[in-house]
Amino acid sequence: MHAWLPALGVVAPILAASVLTAAGKHLPRLVIDLLATGTAMLVAGLMAALVSITASGRVVSWVGGWTPRDGVSVGIVLVADRANASLALLCAVLTTCALIYSWRYFEEVEAHFHVLLLLFLTGLVGFALTGDLFNMFVFFELMGAVAYALTGYKIEEPESVQGAFNFGVINSLGAYFTLTGIGLLYARTGQLGLAQLSRSLSGHGADVLVVAAFTFVCTGWLVKAAAAPFHFWLADAHAVAPTPVCVLFSGVMAPLGVYGVARVHWTVFSDALPGQAVQRAFLLLGIVTALIGAVMCLMQRHIKRMLAYSTISHIGLFLVAFSALRTADTAGLALYLAGHAGVKAALFLLAGLLISHYGRIDEVTLHGRAAHRRLLGVLWVLGALGLAGMPPFGTGLGKAVVEESSPWLPVLFTLVSAVTAGAVLRAGLRVHFGLGPRPRAEGGEVTSGQQEESEVEEPLPRTPVTMLVAIIVLLALGLCVGLVPAVAQGAAEAAAQLVDRAGYVDQTLSGASASPALPEAVHWTASGVGFGLLAVALAVCVALIAIYQDSLPDGLTSLGRRISPVRHVLHRAHSGHIGDYVAWL
Repeated sequence: MHAWLPALGVVAPILAASVLTAAGKHLPRLVIDLLATGTAMLVAGLMAALVSITASGRVVSWVGGWTPRDGVSVGIVLVADRANASLALLCAVLTTCALIYSWRYFEEVEAHFHVLLLLFLTGLVGFALTGDLFNMFVFFELMGAVAYALTGYKIEEPESVQGAFNFGVINSLGAYFTLTGIGLLYARTGQLGLAQLSRSLSGHGADVLVVAAFTFVCTGWLVKAAAAPFHFWLADAHAVAPTPVCVLFSGVMAPLGVYGVARVHWTVFSDALPGQAVQRAFLLLGIVTALIGAVMCLMQRHIKRMLAYSTISHIGLFLVAFSALRTADTAGLALYLAGHAGVKAALFLLAGLLISHYGRIDEVTLHGRAAHRRLLGVLWVLGALGLAGMPPFGTGLGKAVVEESSPWLPVLFTLVSAVTAGAVLRAGLRVHFGLGPRPRAEGGEVTSGQQEESEVEEPLPRTPVTMLVAIIVLLALGLCVGLVPAVAQGAAEAAAQLVDRAGYVDQTLSGASASPALPEAVHWTASGVGFGLLAVALAVCVALIAIYQDSLPDGLTSLGRRISPVRHVLHRAHSGHIGDYVAWL
């Protein structure tokens, strides 16, 4: 029975989507909501069971019974370990929260919205669990095709179509790169399975073809992750996609790109490529992505774009954590990713409530408008501080674990976390508490979102309970990652299984019994708590300086004028023109 759990996690949402496609026009809205949400909860339950089972080893499922003979197989395989089973569980939980939130977010919505979300869940879970490189590409494309449709859901708006078009073109080009890399590997080895590729490449060294194949494959995953310079599409997509969809885009879709890089490296290439070269490449990509995302986040007044650039910045930090190529840092990355998913998803849903209540998402226009909704303001501030890595949030624990590997990493992580969280906190203090003077409207370079149509038919006079429940559950998820010791232990076990290339290959191809991978201890440290609190303090300073910038001494205001050319260059680079984005890619 255990061997069928991965397949059930992929098949269940496809079956439910098929039912809704066939009968959705004849079913009442309540039935559609319950069926879609119940299916997502079922997948979450299946993945939770899979996480529990994988504590003692991987679960290998050869679809159709096409098991290997003498280490060779033509069958499709799903290989679940602690790492990808936990990631699939996170995908299902976020999809469930997005669907619950959508019950009252869209008063009039056809069943195809639910169908698209269920198919998106299929792509997420399948990408995480598959043990075949070509099937990773297939699920990658399923995820992408559905994501394009979800991004352009408001088809009557030109901005929505433009955002979906940018998303589709850039991610399709990334997919072509990945397919090219897969073709090179198939030409060299005649294999597509991750375990088979690993066995074929082991000990052969890094010739030009192997390096090119790794580069091409990772390029596709990095486009999906929105790593610089492949990141331009993400903010455009988040700005126009329905807010519940942004929960999945930022919470799990972009981080899945980082997972794809980590899985392919550790399972296929770790014994064939020089580790120092891989470290340098991803360290550079991570630093550039983190800094560009942080600066762009601080410059936004469109709140959904602000949160999107914060995601880009944190993707950079995830890549920096991966670049260490150490088990402990991989565990920290897992904790950071899960904590970020909960906090960022909650912030997007809170932004959706601003749209629901006021039909706007512009920080300047909304100044003081939500001052009477103090509960939402408190939740926003809590989410912003969690984004900074405030203990005991999972973001803080993950950050603390990764920072232990190098003396300079706390500087980078603290700075980036403080800037992104400070921008988000600034928006919350202005909108929900009315702090500071009304901000001046800036020039034409800044995207405000004032011209965009509201995502809701009629403004909601009160906040529905279902929306609050989804937000509180997600914030609780971010807290539990850092508070519950079993979660940290599970992350350590997941990291140990992820980097265990030999165990993956032997168990997948030979059916060998699982050899326990010894996890490194993961826990809070005094320095980690200290740097987390420092990041929170700096985030508050960044927010207050931005709010009261007109009252600052002349020296600080002149500094702002000196860096304005840098802001201009960054705005020009993020032009919104698809030709520019393709050129960068």
